[in-house]
Amino acid sequence: MSLRRLCVFCGSKVGTDERYRAAAVELGQLLVRQGIGLVYGGGSIGLMGVIADAVLAEGGEVIGVIPESLATEELLHPGVTEMHVVASMHVRKALMAELSDAFVALPGGFGTFEEFFEVVTWSQLGLHRKLTGLLNVGGYYDPLVRLVDHAVQEGFIKPKHRSLLVIEERPEMLLSRLAFETIVDEPK
Repeated sequence: MSLRRLCVFCGSKVGTDERYRAAAVELGQLLVRQGIGLVYGGGSIGLMGVIADAVLAEGGEVIGVIPESLATEELLHPGVTEMHVVASMHVRKALMAELSDAFVALPGGFGTFEEFFEVVTWSQLGLHRKLTGLLNVGGYYDPLVRLVDHAVQEGFIKPKHRSLLVIEERPEMLLSRLAFETIVDEPK
């Protein structure tokens, strides 16, 4: 699969571990080196701002998608290549999905979890055939991965749907897998 644009979900905060910021910068730089554009939530704060700034500093493409309710001077990133201000969070997620070839979640909170699991669910339902990755910086997503594996064990998630998650600790490995792996089984 050729990756032209990667959608990244991530925190509006930088978190307490410096590795989160470093991973966002590294991923942003890798995107530009590999000719992949960034689609993200449009903010200038937190890990969102960090990855957008990293891509812009290297001369890459950054497409922001932000709902009107969050498009204030404090949140909206002023320097992106293209900014879409949309009516709602629902429209935001649909447009981000439409503009992207794959999805990655960096560390984040409820919003990051919700956006990530929505695109995973869309894949499970066959609404798209795009891979979804977790950048598991410093084991941040270990508890979430255990929960997903528990849901598989308890019969709530099919093993073939568990395989929709691509999980790596290093940005370069995650990008490599997203570029070369495909969804094998037809989700249903």
